[in-house]
Amino acid sequence: VQLQASGGGLVQAGGSLRLSCTASGRTLSNYAMGWFRQAPGKEREFVASINWSGVTSYYIDSVKGRFTISRDNANTMVYLQMNSLRPEDTAVYYCAAATSLVAVQRRVMDYWGKGTQVTVSS
Repeated sequence: VQLQASGGGLVQAGGSLRLSCTASGRTLSNYAMGWFRQAPGKEREFVASINWSGVTSYYIDSVKGRFTISRDNANTMVYLQMNSLRPEDTAVYYCAAATSLVAVQRRVMDYWGKGTQVTVSS
C-alpha cells in the first residue's frame, strides 16, 4: 500500500484546510487510520485516528473541537478537516494505516504516507 497525503499549504491563523490521504495498491477499508504531524525540531506526534468503519475517532487534546477526521472507504480516502488553525499547528502532516486503533495509539503502523506541509501564519 502506498499512502499519499495532500491538501497542505499556507493559511492565516483562524483559517481552514482539508487534508486528504489517498491509497494505492489495496483498499484501506480494513485498516484504522491515523494522522500524525511533525514540527521542526520536534518529535512526530499523534493528531487523530479513526477506526475501520468510521464510527470511533480520537484526537489529541490540542485539536479537539477544531479538527475532524473522516473516511470514505468506497474511495479509499481519509480526510482531516482542520478549522481555526493556529500557528502551533504548523508541521508536516502524515497519514498512516494500522490494523487497529490500539495499534495507532502504540504507533505500530503498517504503512506511512509521505507528508504534506501545513504552515499557519500569525
